[in-house]
Amino acid sequence: MSETLTPEQRREFKQRLEARRATLLEAVRGELLQSDDERYLDLAGRVHDVADQGAADLLVDLNLASIDQHIEEIRDIEAALLRISEQSYGICEDCGAAIPLQRLDAYPTARRCLVCQEAYERTHAQKGQTQI
Repeated sequence: MSETLTPEQRREFKQRLEARRATLLEAVRGELLQSDDERYLDLAGRVHDVADQGAADLLVDLNLASIDQHIEEIRDIEAALLRISEQSYGICEDCGAAIPLQRLDAYPTARRCLVCQEAYERTHAQKGQTQI
């Protein structure tokens, strides 16, 4: 098992997470402003058939899906920042072991060690969905 994180490592992860959160918040803000942009309204106003309507709807749906993904990541970041403040960041929430630094570097919002994450995904997978 790996060792728990040093205070310096926690500070570095906190800075990375806060920077990513700021980037995501700006992206969401920009996408929301763009969704109100006249180009969408203009496109919708020029819709003449079902195919054009489908294309216009798809553009709006893609924009909303992107915003949803950003918001989900922001929630994960907020949870990770809370774990940092509670001194539980880097500790698997299932088995209590230290999450390896390599995993946290790749996935800074990780809640579980890889073994527990794989077990979680097997037991919580929904039929018809693939797990990453």
